[in-house]
Amino acid sequence: MNAPVIAIDGPTASGKGSVAARIAAELGWHYLDSGAIYRILALAGLQRGFALDDEEALAALAPALDVKFDGETIRLDGADVSLDVRRETTGNAASKIAVLPAVRAALMARLRAFRQSPGLVGDGRDMGSVVFPDAPLKIFLTASAEARADRRYKQLIEKGLPASLDSLVQELRERDARDAMRAVAPLKPCEDAILLDTTLISIAEAVAFVLRHARQRGIC
Repeated sequence: MNAPVIAIDGPTASGKGSVAARIAAELGWHYLDSGAIYRILALAGLQRGFALDDEEALAALAPALDVKFDGETIRLDGADVSLDVRRETTGNAASKIAVLPAVRAALMARLRAFRQSPGLVGDGRDMGSVVFPDAPLKIFLTASAEARADRRYKQLIEKGLPASLDSLVQELRERDARDAMRAVAPLKPCEDAILLDTTLISIAEAVAFVLRHARQRGIC
């Protein structure tokens, strides 16, 4: 039987990455940051001078990526790209290539390969709707654009990266609209997803919420 999956979806800076990572650590399960995979592909494409709408070239590059995860360190072709992957420019580029059907298809097998025993906690935008539609628990996190921009701003400043709060609010709204309107796997809650607004709650409270539902369903 397939290993159980807790799928956590939501827009940028809704807290899904922090929540998913902590739950995976709590349960001793594997963790998948699907957004990092798209960011890495976007970064690799930019490094090679590919246009972000060159669907054929990006799809061909996807299965050949030389990527290694070592804790919070991400290596691409042997180089540490951890900070580059988290830059807003990379995130916006990832959002643009994520609308390309051939790119999504090329990365699908890679994403699903993370599903291993004893279980997987995956975060993204279509973990529950497309990548793992049979996940026994699907959570959709959301938060106001202002709250999410403030979180992203603090994260970038802590990493020593330049950031503008006003620009981040605008970029998040534009990205939300792009993700919601894309033809392939648009960002929206699954019918069987549990909604959680994280605007006014802490990461610890969100983690407790998800774990409570997982235990109620006998998943862990």
